[in-house]
Order: sequence, then structure tokens, then C-alpha cells
Amino acid sequence: MKTKDELPACPVAITVQLIGSKWKLLIMRNLLQRPWRFNELRKDLEGISQKVLTDSLRSMEGDGIITRTVYAEVPPRVEYALSGLGESMRPILDAMEQWGTNYKNS
Repeated sequence: MKTKDELPACPVAITVQLIGSKWKLLIMRNLLQRPWRFNELRKDLEGISQKVLTDSLRSMEGDGIITRTVYAEVPPRVEYALSGLGESMRPILDAMEQWGTNYKNS
């Protein structure tokens, strides 16, 4: 997570920096539905590499947007879910979905 001094001055730039990549937005889209496991995300996000998914999840966890829960099972089970901060971005993603639907239908 960046310190406030390291963040851009523009609030829109801050948002873009945190969730602006194609993959982060699609990861968040999935996590809005329910918690997902790593391999579920990888299979659903066609074209994402394991490295990019790992890096994106780590970055989002570091920024406090998602949580990573490890269950003490054999084999270990790890689930990713939106944190409270990530959940607060739901209206942004809902607006993007509505805009995309309107654009597609026009």
C-alpha cells in the first residue's frame, strides 16, 4: 500500500493507479459475485497468465482491495474476496457495467 505522499494529487489518477489495469478490473468483477480460488480465476479470465494473476492479486491485497484467506486443509485452500475497501468500489463497477451495456445496445 502506498503512502499518501506517494499517491498522485488527482483522485481519478489514484483510482486508475489502484484498479486501472484490464485484469484488476476483471478480477474485481468476479470477486463482486463471491470469493474465488486462484485456479477458478485463472480459468475464468481467459488469456491471463499465472504470473500476471499472481502479481495482480498481490498488488490488490497490498493496496487493501482484496483479502486472501488460507484454510488449514490438505491440500491448502486459498480464497480471494473483496475487502470492505474493495466492496466500496461496487458502485464504480456497476456504473461501468451499465455504461458498457448502454454502449453495446446503442
